[in-house]
Amino acid sequence: MKISLELTKKQKESIGILQVGTFLEYFDLLLCVHMAVLLNELFFPKTDPHTQALLWAFAFCSTYVMAPIGALIFGYVGDKYGRKIVIVITTVMMAVSCLVLANLPTYSQIGITATYVITLCRMLQGMAASSEATGAQIFISEITKPPIQYLAVSTVGISSSIGACTALGVATLVTSSEMGWRTAFWIGAIVAIVGAIARFRLSETPEFLQMKQNESELLKKSLTPFQRKTAKKTMLAYFLVYCGCPLTFYLAFMYFPPVLLKLGYTSEKVIVHNFVLCIFATLISCFFATMGYKVRPLRILRARGLGSLALAIILPLAISNISRPADVFFLQLLILLVGMEPLPADAIFIKYFPVLKRFKSAALLGSLRMIFMFVGTSFGFVYLTKSMGHWGLGVIIVPVSLGFLWGVRYFKKMEKRKASENNHLALAA
Repeated sequence: MKISLELTKKQKESIGILQVGTFLEYFDLLLCVHMAVLLNELFFPKTDPHTQALLWAFAFCSTYVMAPIGALIFGYVGDKYGRKIVIVITTVMMAVSCLVLANLPTYSQIGITATYVITLCRMLQGMAASSEATGAQIFISEITKPPIQYLAVSTVGISSSIGACTALGVATLVTSSEMGWRTAFWIGAIVAIVGAIARFRLSETPEFLQMKQNESELLKKSLTPFQRKTAKKTMLAYFLVYCGCPLTFYLAFMYFPPVLLKLGYTSEKVIVHNFVLCIFATLISCFFATMGYKVRPLRILRARGLGSLALAIILPLAISNISRPADVFFLQLLILLVGMEPLPADAIFIKYFPVLKRFKSAALLGSLRMIFMFVGTSFGFVYLTKSMGHWGLGVIIVPVSLGFLWGVRYFKKMEKRKASENNHLALAA
């Protein structure tokens, strides 16, 4: 109740609309990602296990290969014309891709053309996703203030988790009944259209409108000597912090399906398994988001970064002793608990970009880390585990964890410096 009283009616309405939109957007995106274990069998040629693993990696990475281009385009539009228009356009793009997937013939029907089209649809979805969550986080950060800001911005991450859970729930329903997998994408198209309509009700953020009205003068004021000196370092720290998120996602959800298949699971059972896991992932996100309202967010991130370092030793030993699906599930839970998620500190990172460069900078860096990490993990783990066994996982986990911890430490110093400057200004006044 206390948290609710800290927000105005308009703020609550905007946050609610953005939550619904993010939920719908990630429902569409993750529907395709989590159903890959089934879709790859339908839309890709069958071959030997090693080549099949590479094809799976290619299929997964194709979702994010266009993300940097999408970030450049939508980032420019978002900084030039407003946050709202980008949020609406990306939702419509999701609806179009789902409509195509719902009607696409399989590989057995039209051959390699099916592979090309589904890959193109995944690229379109990745292009839209490159700016959707970033736009929602920026929007909320510009209409709220700390400490409620940390929790409010974290609702974007929670909504995306709920969207992923719902996607897996729908995938479970349609694959375990006579409805057929295409029904899932018809549902995805419908919910994306609903999300786009809902987002038309948003009003542009006052902070953005104020900046646009006084653009030339305020830009000069926002670019202080300190910001000019540390801009590149800030971008590097942001990039390294956000590299941890795709690694956590890939390890928890994409690395273990082949293991489950070897343990006797069917594709349908893997989807059900990930559905239950996703419910726990959402609860974990809610827990850390709530903690961010009472505990300094950067302290939470530091603890999780240290936990990920320990994971580099625990994970190879644990995987070697897996004998049943339950072992896999508890290992996935551990990964999610110590995962290097930026939540609940997203609002802290966003504010260190100038307002009229914020959308493009955050979206571009976010999309670059996705493609960098997803390509590195999906293809890297295939070759590293083949040559080094499960210990090859540490080759990626350790440097990413160290980079994550350095980025958190950098922003902690920035926060201390900003607090000191504010104290000096208050004393001077």
